[in-house]
Amino acid sequence: MSWNDEKVEKLKELWGKGSTASQIAEIIGGISRNAVIGKAHRLNLSAKIKTRTATSNKKFDSSIEDNNIKSKRERKSKFKSLIIEKDFEPENPKQLEELDENSCKWPIGHPDEEIFYFCGRSSLKDFSYCKLHLLYAYQPKGRKEEVSDKEEVPEFIEKKIQSA
Repeated sequence: MSWNDEKVEKLKELWGKGSTASQIAEIIGGISRNAVIGKAHRLNLSAKIKTRTATSNKKFDSSIEDNNIKSKRERKSKFKSLIIEKDFEPENPKQLEELDENSCKWPIGHPDEEIFYFCGRSSLKDFSYCKLHLLYAYQPKGRKEEVSDKEEVPEFIEKKIQSA
């Protein structure tokens, strides 16, 4: 399909009116939606993307912000309580096929090694890991740990790992 002057003018007209690429392709006929988008891009026609802020009202925006703040507080408090608690259940080694949605999926070892398994402890609701491995995995948003050569493990966690 080749674009002629008539089709290009029709594209510009319909694009300016806010028609979708699918509608324009159907009206012009013999071209695909992607061809319309490509030609509009090459003609530098303005993008027609509508953002949520342009179409939403203040009540909607504030309710989303309230929910985000609430979920952040709840999530943060879950992790704070984990750090205080120092009693972890013993490891329950499982192979990949034995894992279910309530099992900790923290890998132990390397998949290429003979002795490779998953932790298998009870995972916390809404998480893939047990309490101990959540402490390793969780990193607060915006607070990236500095990369260091030596991994420092809290003493109580080290004791739990050795006793497990």
